[in-house]
Amino acid sequence: MSLPTLPLLASQTEEMALIKQHIRQSTTTSPVHILEAGCGSWCHLDLQDIPHHLTGIDLDAEAMAIRKQKYNDIHECIVGDLETVSAPAASYDVVYNSYVLEHIRQADKVLENFLHWLKPGGIIVIRVPDAKSVHGFITRVTPHWFHVLYYRYALGQANAGKPGYAPYPTHYHPAISREGMREFCRNHNAELLVEMGEKYYQPGKGLAKPLIRFVKKAVNLLSLGALSAEHTNLLYIIRKP
Repeated sequence: MSLPTLPLLASQTEEMALIKQHIRQSTTTSPVHILEAGCGSWCHLDLQDIPHHLTGIDLDAEAMAIRKQKYNDIHECIVGDLETVSAPAASYDVVYNSYVLEHIRQADKVLENFLHWLKPGGIIVIRVPDAKSVHGFITRVTPHWFHVLYYRYALGQANAGKPGYAPYPTHYHPAISREGMREFCRNHNAELLVEMGEKYYQPGKGLAKPLIRFVKKAVNLLSLGALSAEHTNLLYIIRKP
């Protein structure tokens, strides 16, 4: 069965407004208990106008230390692997996971952990690169050392690949695809509230930016349109029954 056309978010502002709308609708608890699963060194989530208690889990202790020093936004830190870490069941109103699942070999197991940690009626917010986009395809077929060079010289991130800094090796488990996420929700009686693409992603600095646009268009044409150049990432919002 073919998938429905993927609606696209036009801007990061639009995406964050949608995420916050669903966070507010998911609970009447104040503060909202949020688990950022794979919190890393960078703050992705704007929570300034939502009373909240934020717990962060990450395998990379150096990244978590950078996050605490730079943002100081996490109230409780847990160092551990999302596949095996012990976290209290039914304790969080929201599990937020941003650009992490593509790096995990057993992403299906981690999704089950998210449901286990979530309160009934709570939501999982997932942002992940689309394996069927041009960007996702290139990421899948190129080696990790190439990703490090890309981050350093195309994106201008001098510390890329050093302890505490992205990029990390990618695996792209089938569970994080559109088909896989729909199957996961069916198998676990969960509701897929949002399934959208991010249209606005424009990486690169200086001359790298037009070159990246050219490569994306060329790969899209060579794939006969099978690999999308219109979007790069996916946003899923899933509600636990």
